[in-house]
Amino acid sequence: MLLTLALLTFNLPAHELPRVVPLAEAALGDQPVSITAVANPRSPGGPHDFSSEGDYWWPDPKNPDGPYIRRDGETNPANFVAHRRLMFAFARDVGALAAAYDLTHDERFAEGAVSQLRVWFVDPVTRMNPNLQYAQAIKGVSTGRGAGLIDTVHLAEVALGIRTLHGSHAFDAATETAVKGWFRDYLHWLQTHPYGIEEGNAQNNHGTCWALQAAAFARLLEDQATLADCRRRFKEVILPKQMAADGSFPLELAGTKPYGYSIFNLDVMTALAVILSTSDEDLMKFQLADGRSMVRGVEYLAPFLADKSKWKPPPDVLHWKDWPVRQSALLFGAVASGREDWLELWKKLPSDPADEEVRRNLPVRFPTLWHP
Repeated sequence: MLLTLALLTFNLPAHELPRVVPLAEAALGDQPVSITAVANPRSPGGPHDFSSEGDYWWPDPKNPDGPYIRRDGETNPANFVAHRRLMFAFARDVGALAAAYDLTHDERFAEGAVSQLRVWFVDPVTRMNPNLQYAQAIKGVSTGRGAGLIDTVHLAEVALGIRTLHGSHAFDAATETAVKGWFRDYLHWLQTHPYGIEEGNAQNNHGTCWALQAAAFARLLEDQATLADCRRRFKEVILPKQMAADGSFPLELAGTKPYGYSIFNLDVMTALAVILSTSDEDLMKFQLADGRSMVRGVEYLAPFLADKSKWKPPPDVLHWKDWPVRQSALLFGAVASGREDWLELWKKLPSDPADEEVRRNLPVRFPTLWHP
């Protein structure tokens, strides 16, 4: 489809600059704080081990001191999420600083980003261990799970942001080597640990998030073998096994938050298609033999992003009123298909939501970092 004049003349960097620079200026005032600042007393891990507890797990009324039981879609506010919040704040700040540096070449922003990276990935006193051995634990059931790998989905944008810092005065060779070494170790863990293997095989948003992280880390590391494997997974596993003929995601629709999970998975999958695309192949336009594609996925969901009252499945049990926001699938879909209405909707939706659950499920906050 031919691009409309509006899409041909749309300048994403110019559009984003007035939003990104104030966010980066604010981030310069934030003190870097890593997971070593807060300990989970229920985790067997050490101070450098990321820890979280499964959202939907609660005490059993019939056995209050026994193993927790699942209440799908209902978040237990007493579960440990401090590390997740610290990681989100870190990813938000580094994303803003890296995007601002990329747009302005102001070294202050590179210096701010690098100081954050040193705290999280380099300094032996504060760095995080490159694994998620103790994520999404369940009291009385497990000290960690493969499902926990979704807790680092925001590191995908961090990895893309790091690429923009190359060549800045602040990002010296030793720091760059150490940061890339952390991501190399974490990518290896994702690819070889049973939790990573389990998550990579998941046929819902968890499998998509595994692939997004692996692809983003591989781009940073120029790991062509992993990028090739992620492209294969996208074409042969993720798209054919997750998307229905109409562009919906049946496994996301089957849960208690069908709207939010559908949005989240589409954002992640389109972002994956964008960063895996090459000069020879645009995966946003890739089609299976029956026509399923990322554009079809956006075609299915876009009407419900424009008017939520048209949504036919049950409303989400929580956070229904907080969706949608500025979903990146609309932007990436507009560029791929020429749909000006998707671009205009993307521009109108809130770019920086206040709701914590929505922020957690917004993997693309700074789209200028995601160019091929």
